[in-house]
Amino acid sequence: MLSTPADQSEGVASALAAFGAGGAEMTRVAHGTTVVTNLLLERRGARVVLCATSGASDLLELRRQDRAALYDLAAQHPPPLVDPARVVRVQERRGPRGVRVALSAEEAERVAAAVAALAPEIVVVSLLHAYEDDAHERALETAIARRVRGVDVVRGAHVLPEIREYERTATAVAEGYARPSVATYLTHLGSRLSALGFPAQDVMTSGGGMRSSAEASRTAAALALSGPAGGVVGAAAVLRAAGLSQALTIDIGGTSADAGLILDGEPLVEPGGSVAGVPIALPRVLVETVSAGGGSIAWVDDGGALRVGPRSAGVVPGPVAFGRGGTQPTVTDAHIALRRLDAAQLSGGVTLDAPAARAAVAALAKRLRAPAERTAEAIIAIADAAVARALRRVSVERGIDPRACTLVAFGGGGPLHACALAELLGMRTILVPPHAGVLSALGLAIAPTRREAAASVMRDATAVDATWFRARLVALAERAAPGAAPGAPRHARGGGARGAPRFRWHARVRYEGQGHELDVSCTPGDGGAALAARFGRAHQRRYGFTLDRPVEIVAVRVAAHGPRVPVRFRAVAPRPRAVRGPRVITLADATMVVARGWTARALAIGGWLLERA
Repeated sequence: MLSTPADQSEGVASALAAFGAGGAEMTRVAHGTTVVTNLLLERRGARVVLCATSGASDLLELRRQDRAALYDLAAQHPPPLVDPARVVRVQERRGPRGVRVALSAEEAERVAAAVAALAPEIVVVSLLHAYEDDAHERALETAIARRVRGVDVVRGAHVLPEIREYERTATAVAEGYARPSVATYLTHLGSRLSALGFPAQDVMTSGGGMRSSAEASRTAAALALSGPAGGVVGAAAVLRAAGLSQALTIDIGGTSADAGLILDGEPLVEPGGSVAGVPIALPRVLVETVSAGGGSIAWVDDGGALRVGPRSAGVVPGPVAFGRGGTQPTVTDAHIALRRLDAAQLSGGVTLDAPAARAAVAALAKRLRAPAERTAEAIIAIADAAVARALRRVSVERGIDPRACTLVAFGGGGPLHACALAELLGMRTILVPPHAGVLSALGLAIAPTRREAAASVMRDATAVDATWFRARLVALAERAAPGAAPGAPRHARGGGARGAPRFRWHARVRYEGQGHELDVSCTPGDGGAALAARFGRAHQRRYGFTLDRPVEIVAVRVAAHGPRVPVRFRAVAPRPRAVRGPRVITLADATMVVARGWTARALAIGGWLLERA
């Protein structure tokens, strides 16, 4: 189905109606959304007022004092989500060892009045060192709620109770910026589903787990990569079913391409990253996004060089071949010009106009003074190079050799580009999953629930007693899944009664003086010495060396996973056992190119395994 940007819930309802789904037949609705990503990209979120400690109120502008692009002096970071005029300075201060300037009742009332004068849609309170003690943030929340009726207040220490003032403030502001729109969207979607007789939707988080719609409405920042995360979860399930464990994933859609990493059969989840230039320091499935989708526009720059993206034709007007008003050739048009997409009709009622696509590519070729076929090949090669760089970033930069991985290619365009990408990276095995074009939806359907809790530690590893550490982790488990904490050690090993949560703990650990940490897995049976040794091994694997310095445990985090949804894959129709390239194979919801030198073998679980001779 075509997207409905003006009201995305309309597209969901239309898709359900088009496929004849009825509410009586539906037991669960799983939803992945790009609402938060779009809000951040388009800068159309809520009007936020930020309350910050006086003397540290410019964090969003100062950032980390790094360049937007190291070798491009003209590149600029995107503007902060809160204008400096909407920042209220608070006369209070905590230091590492306690309160240095107390927050008086009079100051709290003054701040509340200043906030009210700015007419906010939502308020964010993020104060220095509140990760250690959030009493001042809670006091301000009470004063503001009393003065400004009906306005929600987001506290930085509640969103992210960890060190680093900039990341905590930026994450809390992102939460405030997105929360009103997310709540409105999910409420609207829930109403549409209810009117059609469907159950309320569960929502995918960036961390690769599901939450109820009500929970998701209150944790908007955790939805920033909701859509792409579903694809990596689905790819991991197919990879396990095929008996494989380590893979790079590539999901190529209409606007962008998303690269991910699967290790030991599970998506790699990292403690945070940047989305649309906004740091969000919350757990997320590793996804590297580049503007290299089927709708990416090919154009000629002022120097006469061929470029592809970042501009996209989107849904409207779309590629030239879609006949919806597009005039500039796209990656999809290049594939059509090379006769790799020969289907008479795409899903959603979009008829392909192949002559129009070839004419658009030919017009671009004329500007380049090159043959049309060579131009089409160059358009695809440029897009492939951009995607290959993203795949290298998620693998090589983390110490993973792409040549030891399988490439899982999905989305509408993934199987089209898979062989070329694998050759660029030296990979010899490709897995095209069953239902490749809608694998993200499969990932949503099988993803378990996931809830997180975190706490600051900031202790030398030698000072972390095993008994104290166990109590800390069990308390975190109770916050993430109330009532389940007493069985935490057993569940952490994968046991527990049916339906009980599985807990996975990670500690953020570093050498004394380092400006970054590594995530190290841990259990309630660990102590500081065990964590330090595990960190040393992880540091050696990642960076190739260790240091003779004290080790610090900065923070701990727990993820409580619900039971994994069982899934079986099977081929639905007989297919050729093996196909040698070059060959183009039309799949049910995608098109697969088997390049020269590659052999594709149909799998019993459905999908295809491609191997290079």
